[in-house]
Amino acid sequence: MKNIVVIGGGPAGYPAALKAASLGAKVTLVEKNKVGGVCLNCGCIPSKSLLDAAHRFHTVKTISSLCADGAQEQADKLFSLLDWGKIQARQRAATRKLTQGVSFLLKKAGVEVINGEASFVNEHTVNVKKADGTEQQLEADGIILAAGSEAFFPVPFDQIKDKIYDNSTIFDMPHLPKELVIVGGGVIGCEMADFMNELGVKVTIVEMQPRLLPLEDEGAARVLTQAFGKRGIKLCTGTSATGITYENGVYTLTLSNGQTLTADAVLAAIGRSVNLSALKMENIGVTWTRKGVQVNPQTLQLKGNVYAVGDVNGLFQLAHAASRQGEVAASNLCGVPAVYHNESVPRAIYTSPEIASVGLTRAQAEAKGLPVKTHKAFLLANGRAVAQDQTEGYYELISNAQTGELLGGVFAGAHAAELIHAVSVALAAKMTVDQLKEVIFAHPTFAESIGEALNR
Repeated sequence: MKNIVVIGGGPAGYPAALKAASLGAKVTLVEKNKVGGVCLNCGCIPSKSLLDAAHRFHTVKTISSLCADGAQEQADKLFSLLDWGKIQARQRAATRKLTQGVSFLLKKAGVEVINGEASFVNEHTVNVKKADGTEQQLEADGIILAAGSEAFFPVPFDQIKDKIYDNSTIFDMPHLPKELVIVGGGVIGCEMADFMNELGVKVTIVEMQPRLLPLEDEGAARVLTQAFGKRGIKLCTGTSATGITYENGVYTLTLSNGQTLTADAVLAAIGRSVNLSALKMENIGVTWTRKGVQVNPQTLQLKGNVYAVGDVNGLFQLAHAASRQGEVAASNLCGVPAVYHNESVPRAIYTSPEIASVGLTRAQAEAKGLPVKTHKAFLLANGRAVAQDQTEGYYELISNAQTGELLGGVFAGAHAAELIHAVSVALAAKMTVDQLKEVIFAHPTFAESIGEALNR
């Protein structure tokens, strides 16, 4: 029986522990905080609960168009009864239920969970400093490093980070601010802007790159930019924050263009950083940066019997990517060869409208020198989208113009985060455009726009 130690109980660590246990290993999981990690406790799950609440209030604000005269006044009155405390209680209940579920699964699988901070003694030994101050050494045949990441605070925010919010602490906000400045127009910044704006907060996004979502498809980002503009979200792109002060409850940000912004709350959403200083990586001869460590991208092997999964390896800072990495690493350590495919990971942004993609974008395919053909269907022509007033955006598929091989998909619009998985399955099956055309989509559905796109 192999003895496996997993460092970190987040979306990379606990699936790794469960997988190793299912393959017959004796597994010990070391977690210094709560199982579930950032994603479950203060990230993916609570943010989606809050976004859902915001979208429900959007329905309240817009329902008057289907009601008798005078309904808008009633809708406004109902919106004014918004209870931030109850919204928070709902997301905390969801988080609590899911973390309890993870703990149950680990216990059922026979995984020993130790609450403490781990560090390497060598490639086969991990020292654990427990919460009560005692220490314990764990001997292992294999170690899986799944230590996660933390919010990144560059200059000038590093000097005031205890006074501003990050993607974890924003869920503990005691009350909704009147004005919020979000520094960073990536996934986290856009999702939080969407949420806060729907709840009546005046939102400004400061993004140093020329556009929102600089790592995503330009066309999809344009759809979201236009939607945000219509909703009154102020965008300062191509601009960085060069200074920040806090006095008498007011934040003042100085921008690179000479302008200043004031607000009663600031969210730093500039990305996440890896910090492995406490793990004593030098004891296993491994160097690291704030972007993480370098691993074999297919096997996730870091060195010898040590594997690194999730945010620490810099491949993809996504929970579902981390979970698959954890399972692949555990399989390889237990003698069951497995391969991780980073190019197959779907990406989803839960704004309104949603943005999702998988595989190659058109720009990425062209950068590889591939002959590219795009297939696009606009939701303005989709029957269900028109019937439901959800016509923003499009669904686009990318293929090899010579072979017909499907290369990827980019969806911007309603239900994008769910429907992108149709492309994921097609990519996994190595389908061509002609083969995917044979699929019959129900009418009227948003999904049939996938089929419509292929005929263009």
